[in-house]
Amino acid sequence: MHIDWYFDFISPFSYLQWQKVKPLTRSAHTLRPVPIVFGAVLHALGQKGPAEIPGKREFTYRHVLWQSRQEGVTLRFPPAHPFNPLAALRLCLAAGATPEAVDAVFDWIWGQGRAGDSVEALAPLAAALGVAPEAIGGEAAKAALRANTEAAIAAGVYGVPTLAFDGAMFWGNDAHAFALAALADPGVLEDAEMRRVSTLPVAVQRQA
Repeated sequence: MHIDWYFDFISPFSYLQWQKVKPLTRSAHTLRPVPIVFGAVLHALGQKGPAEIPGKREFTYRHVLWQSRQEGVTLRFPPAHPFNPLAALRLCLAAGATPEAVDAVFDWIWGQGRAGDSVEALAPLAAALGVAPEAIGGEAAKAALRANTEAAIAAGVYGVPTLAFDGAMFWGNDAHAFALAALADPGVLEDAEMRRVSTLPVAVQRQA
């Protein structure tokens, strides 16, 4: 089974799910970490992120901290959030978007709570990964990130993190168990009620 895992380093929920996704990179499945720009996905859908909505921002931060403690995962917020994740995403791609590179960038930002919003802030990590600073801002990394993000939008990705396989998408850290159940048994998505809700009519739409 080929699995795509769409994520952005701006998302602490992506960091939490990565801890569960890592074992899949060593399983019989082929898992591909796909760094994308969450902000571009939101823009394409005409939506705001949770950190852009007063009240929801504070709740989201508290909720992810609570989840991390429940899951036994060390999580420390970076100096400011939301932050510009482009440098971190491009660094990951310049390092090959390998599980090791993904892990290192997540640990830098969310394990250690360091800034990941510029080439300068990420310089020590880039050196450890063997990536030259100019490669982070190079056209190859920029083009790869654009391609990943455009492909994700075209595929119907609407949030991060998202696990996608066999035509189905599972959004969010809290959907991980659901994704694993469907991975083990595709029939989970095929009973009568699952099929019915997939085509449920819309009774009312909010007017702008």
